[in-house]
Amino acid sequence: MQLLKGKKTLVTGGTSGIGKVIAKTFAAQGADVTIIGTNETRAKTTIDEMTQVKISDEQQFGYYIVDVADTTGVQDAFDKIGPVDVLVNNAGITRDGLLMRMSEEDWDAVLNTNLKSIFNFCKAAVRPMMKQRSGKIINISSVVGLTGNAGQSNYAASKLGMVGFTKSLAKEVASRGINVNCIAPGYIQTPMTESLNEQQRAAISDKIPMGMGEPKSIADAALFLASEMSDYITGVVLPVDGGMTA
Repeated sequence: MQLLKGKKTLVTGGTSGIGKVIAKTFAAQGADVTIIGTNETRAKTTIDEMTQVKISDEQQFGYYIVDVADTTGVQDAFDKIGPVDVLVNNAGITRDGLLMRMSEEDWDAVLNTNLKSIFNFCKAAVRPMMKQRSGKIINISSVVGLTGNAGQSNYAASKLGMVGFTKSLAKEVASRGINVNCIAPGYIQTPMTESLNEQQRAAISDKIPMGMGEPKSIADAALFLASEMSDYITGVVLPVDGGMTA
């Protein structure tokens, strides 16, 4: 079954980690995929990998190098991309540190990349979706936004803000056939978690009944929310965390 055949999809932060796996998963299900990133070399590599798993020669893949916090830059990119059927807001960064030592620059960087970005992309995408009376928006949050975590006040604030944004937008656009949902990944093996030492990884794994997860688990959840199987689901926060928040 080709769950996304003919669907035009856009994935931010799509050149590495979870975003890259989501992009490849969508490509393998027949979607046209545009990725947004900041590294052209990684973007080209991702395009090559999507080409290897595509199911039709008619599928189209592309990328744009965009600062996701730049409202004008995002709108300019959308003017070239055109309307999309599925938007995945996955771009995110961390600048960890205890609050009393955290700089304003680190606070602003995380809030702008993680939270302002979904304002930028959703605002650009939602008007065309309303005209076509359909669309799927998937915001990638984090269990840290639900539970908090010492040394990550900026990251947790951005990710919980994403939850409130998701629920509010879902209510605004439901009557136009647009679904807006949120995935809250637990600790997933990505470049972001590879920086942890063995002691830190062991301490985290001890808190997760199913241990640390793989990006594929998040991509599969995104595929479900992007497909027609989730047409009556909106405003939901779906933890994919191996039982961490059970």
